[in-house]
Amino acid sequence: MTSPTIKIKPFIHRGNQSIGLYFAYDKKIIDIVKSIEGATWSASNKCWYFPKKTFRLKEIFDILKPHAYLDYSALQDNTTIVKQKNKPEKKSKVNIPEAYINLLDQKHYSENTKAIYLSYFGDFIRHFTSRDLSNIEKEEINSYILKLIREKSISASQQNQRINAIKFYYEKVLGRHKEYYEIERPRQEKKLPDVLSKQEVKMILESAENLKHKTIIALIYSCGIRRSEIVNLQIKELDFSRMLIKIIAAKGKKDRYVQLSPGLLPLLEDYLKKYEPKQFLFNGQTNLQYTGSSILKMLQKIAKKAGIKKRVYPHILRHSFATHHLEQGTDLRYIQEWLGHESSKTTEVYTHVTENSFKKFKNPLDDII
Repeated sequence: MTSPTIKIKPFIHRGNQSIGLYFAYDKKIIDIVKSIEGATWSASNKCWYFPKKTFRLKEIFDILKPHAYLDYSALQDNTTIVKQKNKPEKKSKVNIPEAYINLLDQKHYSENTKAIYLSYFGDFIRHFTSRDLSNIEKEEINSYILKLIREKSISASQQNQRINAIKFYYEKVLGRHKEYYEIERPRQEKKLPDVLSKQEVKMILESAENLKHKTIIALIYSCGIRRSEIVNLQIKELDFSRMLIKIIAAKGKKDRYVQLSPGLLPLLEDYLKKYEPKQFLFNGQTNLQYTGSSILKMLQKIAKKAGIKKRVYPHILRHSFATHHLEQGTDLRYIQEWLGHESSKTTEVYTHVTENSFKKFKNPLDDII
């Protein structure tokens, strides 16, 4: 089977120098690219892209090379975008332990996670070439990570991914205790989620003239589900008698129930009557399963029509669902369960963006002007 080709080309996006990844639709490649820090979809240019100042060709090359042919000749001819030193170095082949590969499959890790783990653990093996991996000390592993930070300027996200790839071998494959070694983790960036107001959500719904599009948007917002969860949602998971929807094998391979909103019911019934889907709730134009990229394009187009100035994407509806529930007094524990968060700390981020957090305090400027 011929590997897909990814063309890496420089271009100007919204006045900024950017690097684009152009390739034919391939769900596996899309999932891998989405997992790379900084990757953003450009609907107008029909490519995934990175800001030029944060683009790391070597990192992209390491992750995608096992799955596609990378044509980066356009970068070599444009020294203002990328310097020759970014040309990926030729790597020696390594034999990753078969038990490592098999266990990734047995644990049903996603394709993008497997690609990242195999790439980064391969680097680890190259660094300790001719060494027995089972005898490498924790101090040596710490030094290896520190070397990457200082010499390769790896990001905090990549540092964590490399650590996890190494830990997987020692803790999962060799079965050692988690305390076998400790690697200092980078501080995580604390970014607050983007949120739409209820009025903005209403404006988007009112601007959605297509029944299918309106139903998709209303369902994502009313249930707080992920884009991947809605494209995989099957009709049989709708429980109209109990007013629940079952989300199967969501993130972390966990099932959960979400509420079927009474307000959504008439819209959903009209949709089912008109489109008569057979298996998946939402199908594309050729009756295939709807795609996440189609949802993104559709939502952005409708949001623009509605006059929304914020950057709108499917996950902002999930953020808005959680925030609006908090603002109306819903217990955080229920929101955590509906979102499918393993830890309450993940859900607590929404407490920082609720209107109620600010409305109860008087601003000192109000007494001055």
